[in-house]
Amino acid sequence: MKTNLAILSLLTILMLMAPSLVGAVSEEDFKVKTTRNLLNLCTAPADDPLREEAIHFCHGYLVGAYAYYNAEYSGPDRNPLVCFPDPPPSRNETIGMFIEWAKAHPEYMNEAPVETQFRFLMEKWPCKK
Repeated sequence: MKTNLAILSLLTILMLMAPSLVGAVSEEDFKVKTTRNLLNLCTAPADDPLREEAIHFCHGYLVGAYAYYNAEYSGPDRNPLVCFPDPPPSRNETIGMFIEWAKAHPEYMNEAPVETQFRFLMEKWPCKK
C-alpha cells in the first residue's frame, strides 16, 4: 500500500511538472530578454493556456523590430542591411524561417532577440554591396 501511494505521489508530481518540462510558455518569456524567451513564445504548444497571447506577442515583436529598422533605413543616404527578394516572402513564412534558423543556431539562445533576428535576416537576405 505504501509503495502504491509513493508511486501515485510521484506520478502526480511528474504530471504537474510536465508543462515546464516540455517548454511551456512562462510569464518570464514575455519579458523577451533572450532569443530563447522569444522562441518559447513563437513555438507555444497548441495546448498551452498562453498560446494565443504568446503567438501574437511573437509576431508583434518581430514585426515591430523590423518596422523600426525599416523606418530607420528608409532614407536616401542609408545602406540597408536586409534586401528581400521581389516578391518578398509573407510575414508568416519569414517568421517560420526565423524560428527554424534560430533552432539551428543554439549559440544565440542567450542573446538579445533583436540581435538574433537581424543576424538571421542579414544572413538570409544580404544586400549586394
